[in-house]
Amino acid sequence: MSALGKTAATRSNLVRLRRRREQVDRGAALLRRKRESLVAELFERAKPAVTSRRAIEAESISAYRALLEALAGAASTDLRALGEPEREVRIEVEPRDVWGIRGVALQKQPVVVRTLAARGVAEGPNDAPAEDTAERFERLLELLLAAAPEELFMRRIGHALGRVTRLVNTLEQRVAVSLARDAQTMQGTLEEREREEHLRLKRFLRR
Repeated sequence: MSALGKTAATRSNLVRLRRRREQVDRGAALLRRKRESLVAELFERAKPAVTSRRAIEAESISAYRALLEALAGAASTDLRALGEPEREVRIEVEPRDVWGIRGVALQKQPVVVRTLAARGVAEGPNDAPAEDTAERFERLLELLLAAAPEELFMRRIGHALGRVTRLVNTLEQRVAVSLARDAQTMQGTLEEREREEHLRLKRFLRR
């Protein structure tokens, strides 16, 4: 929105307008560089994220198919025993920062898959489907834990990219255009005044 109506048409105000336009141009250029960096960061992470999502989808399908097969041969209470004993899964993360966007990264890949001995159960003659089910779901959990920080960080990068794009558009398409228009109008007003003053001076000299 133009503020020229509240600003006197003077040389000093024209200089201020031009300086503000230069500041806006520098700010927009900085934001464009930030936007380019965020786009590059997003694309760099996109391919691994797609690969991770496909692996999660494939493992999820396999895990639930194994579960259906296990349920066909045993009751759900029998399968629940393979989840014992309960345990804590500790995840070690470290902070990271990209252009002011904060997130975390895994320090090392989490290990969730357990052996039969770690589960505290003995292998029975018909336990193969149930054991396969437990292992597949634990592997699925590993994939999910590994992907979660990256997915969250990508989402934050996407939100930041949207904000930066809106700011660039506002500066370039509204603020800079308004300042340029105001400066042009003020320049025209000053030039018109100079012409009128020159004509008055010529008339004065003739008299």
